[in-house]
Amino acid sequence: MLIGVPTESTPGETRVAATPETVGRLRALGHEVIVQEGSGERASYPDELYAGAGATLDPGPGVWDADLVIKIDAPDEEEVRRLRQGAVLASQLSPAQRPELLELLATQGVTALAMDAVPRISRAQSLDVLSSMTNIGGYRAVIEAAHEYGSVFTGQHTAAGSVPPAKVFVIGAGVAGLAAIGTASSLGAVVRAFDIRPETGEQVESMGAEFVQIDLSDQDTSTDGYAKEMGEDLQRRAMEVYARECAAADIVITTALIPGRPAPQLVTADTVAAMRPGSVIVDMAARNGGNCELTEPGQVVSTHNGVKIVGYTDLPVRLPTQASQLYGTNIVNLVALLTPGKDGTFVLDLDDEVQRGLTVAHQGDVLWPPPPVTVSAAPPAPEPAAEPTAEPATKPPSRDPRRRMLAGGLAAVLFALVASVSPPAFLGHFTVFALAVIVGFYVISNVTHALHTPLLAETNAISGIILVGAILQVGNDNLLVRVLALGATVVASINVFGGFAVTGRMLRMFRREEAV
Repeated sequence: MLIGVPTESTPGETRVAATPETVGRLRALGHEVIVQEGSGERASYPDELYAGAGATLDPGPGVWDADLVIKIDAPDEEEVRRLRQGAVLASQLSPAQRPELLELLATQGVTALAMDAVPRISRAQSLDVLSSMTNIGGYRAVIEAAHEYGSVFTGQHTAAGSVPPAKVFVIGAGVAGLAAIGTASSLGAVVRAFDIRPETGEQVESMGAEFVQIDLSDQDTSTDGYAKEMGEDLQRRAMEVYARECAAADIVITTALIPGRPAPQLVTADTVAAMRPGSVIVDMAARNGGNCELTEPGQVVSTHNGVKIVGYTDLPVRLPTQASQLYGTNIVNLVALLTPGKDGTFVLDLDDEVQRGLTVAHQGDVLWPPPPVTVSAAPPAPEPAAEPTAEPATKPPSRDPRRRMLAGGLAAVLFALVASVSPPAFLGHFTVFALAVIVGFYVISNVTHALHTPLLAETNAISGIILVGAILQVGNDNLLVRVLALGATVVASINVFGGFAVTGRMLRMFRREEAV
């Protein structure tokens, strides 16, 4: 199959649908790739790199004769006319907002795959362009906020005085929100976040932020990976949270979107008026109308009280090199799904829910909207209780608390007997051991999830100290000491080598695969 990569025609677009690296991976799947000359220049991918990866360079018309044409943005009417009948187009098409484009593609006899309509299920994550681009957008939103903000993010103590850390409030804890939280936290800001999906609270806290809680008992669980529209009472409570948190924040980043609908307005003009001068709002929903009442898409607005509202609609475009690489990887994963034999043969299986979900036109028919795919980020609901039978099951006998007290008393007596015949230094060593156990328990139990890997490395170091001490006692004259030292050596060795093995395996998960 011949895959064509044209230059993006949308004004201001800097990305490209394939990079030299992804061209090599497409060729490894058995395909030929033709790239329009200059298509990667704005993303820092010159033509020489594409040629080195095995792509054919073309002045322009040839890419539209390809079997599969891959783009970032939707084609215009003239570009659709260039596609041959029976060709396949993979691009962001906004199918819910552009029915006329789908009709035109169907009339042209094109099979259209909407990269922004990938179902949000686990096995489709590698194809999810929206997640890739909003992840980049969330990072860039914090960078834009830092540019407009008049101070540093992290707290500083200098000879000239102290500077408190910036306070950041993020509305929405989806992919974009979590990326913004992680970036702001890494810059040293104090971050708080809110989402109407309570199941995202643990994710927010794992990124080092504080999750703002309100009573959401009447909010339905998300069934498609997106937040559901709020009822009036819940919306009133949420608006109170937004007003309170925005007034206390230096930077507000909004990410709330409802697919196929205008963005909900969450930050009112009155809320903006209550914010401090110099505060910044970055509205990531500006393309769909904005979450802030005063947002102007594509512009930076300064209010009368000195608040800046950033309404850029092209955040991923401002990081074209990385954004192109991520988009190109999504395309490679799509092509790998459609060529299961890795022999260049295109196979579209409309019985597969992923392929059916992103296919919006095929063989002259418009296939949008697709059948619903249900997915939930919340834990499964508990199974209903079994119907009572005529003979109720016998309840297990409850534990007698007196037994626990008796066991504790016997343990105390046993310890007193051991202490009476032990060396004088035993009680001192045992006291230090008991205090270390207590302190260690409370320290480790309060470590955030993001630090679990460094904590594992630290426990390896502690086990190494134990191992050294045990080896030094193996030659002791006391038989009991030798036995204990041998046991400590074995256990500490297992912990050290096993810990390094686990750490190494975790680190390999984050290494980039070598280009094929």
